[in-house]
Amino acid sequence: MPDTADLTARIRDLMPAVRAHLEDLVRIQSVWDDPDRRPEVHRSAQATAQLLREAGFAEVDMVSEGGAPAVIARHPAPVGAPTVLLYAHHDVQPEGDQAAWSSPPFEPTERGERLYGRGAADDKAGIAAHLAAFLAHDGNPPVGVTVFVEGEEESGSESLPQILTRHRDRLAADVIVIADSANWDIGVPALTTSLRGLADCVVEVRTLQHAVHSGMWGGVVPDALMALVRLLATLHDDAGDVAVRGLGSATAADLAYPEHRLRAESGLLDGVELIGTGSAVERLWAKPAVAILGIDAPRVDGASNTLVPAARAKVSLRVAPGGSAVEARTALAEHLQRHAPWGAQVTVMPGDAGEPFAIDAHGPAYDAARTSLRDAWEGTEPVDAGIGGSIPFIALFAHAFPEASILVTGVEDPDTRAHGADEGLHLAEFERVCTAEALLLHRLA
Repeated sequence: MPDTADLTARIRDLMPAVRAHLEDLVRIQSVWDDPDRRPEVHRSAQATAQLLREAGFAEVDMVSEGGAPAVIARHPAPVGAPTVLLYAHHDVQPEGDQAAWSSPPFEPTERGERLYGRGAADDKAGIAAHLAAFLAHDGNPPVGVTVFVEGEEESGSESLPQILTRHRDRLAADVIVIADSANWDIGVPALTTSLRGLADCVVEVRTLQHAVHSGMWGGVVPDALMALVRLLATLHDDAGDVAVRGLGSATAADLAYPEHRLRAESGLLDGVELIGTGSAVERLWAKPAVAILGIDAPRVDGASNTLVPAARAKVSLRVAPGGSAVEARTALAEHLQRHAPWGAQVTVMPGDAGEPFAIDAHGPAYDAARTSLRDAWEGTEPVDAGIGGSIPFIALFAHAFPEASILVTGVEDPDTRAHGADEGLHLAEFERVCTAEALLLHRLA
């Protein structure tokens, strides 16, 4: 069995080939939300399956339960050894405005210390890390390895419950590694131990049967856009904390996040104040947050002097760990109905709800993970971190496999810009991620 130094050296030797595989995957525009590119999602699944076959997995299948194709690859466990499930997803977010990218979004491009491209980090790098860890053991690790690569994570994982039910025996594992999160900083690894949930809705405000002249009726008749803006303003108090009743908060690690770093990593403009109260990590990981994602209203260009009869907005609520996303969505809807300004007609259409999750990160698997991260980062202690974003499917895995230890890891860092323009993978950190996973397979035996 190779030791720590051997595995570290093997990962280093494997990185050129692993990076080449990653770049090939990034070139595939696997956007499941775009019907015109769904054939690309199938091509991405086929390419992933082929990479796993070439790595030495004897059993590799593409599965679909009414949604995007997923890939399941299995390497049996030696007698008495545990089985480890390695999760990633091969679908990606739409690229958005291509003009906002510094290089073509689906052409992997190296600049400085990063590899840029849609999916270069989220989450095709997760696939590549699983490949690297398996190959570092010459395709014969000391534990059973099942690789599960989903195809619609960025679209809500609608068919995942059916996959987990239909293929439960094939996916059962003692340890589940979900490579879809982030590290604390460049040079500082992390285990994700909590995630906020997500609930959203569309709210529509109506004040008029039809548009009317703003000069004839302005000052007496409220327009819907003005009423909508006033309604949305009630979602926060003067300090910027969420003002919706009935939403709980959790506790966060005692971890300093200096304001200068937060401003730089978020891109906050000079002079713009932070919102909310409590420590930065409490606000990011353990308290609810509300954002306005979009508004339907007349465009400025071409707008006429009329009072708008109806306007809509999409409202997104992040739910603190320990709460219920469904109950939080109900509380949000009740708040919007209760605060209708000037008697405006308010209609709330509920949207998605994804549950928050908190992990009790104690036990042998977590000890092995922390030791592996520390070794891969050359002595730097890993941080137990929360994530302000949501990965609702983690709760599905926990429900399907209640006895399994769930480790949430990832390749991202504060400047990855996942889902945005110029998404990028820090190449040196990526090698450390691959090393840590190879060491984890070694230690879990």
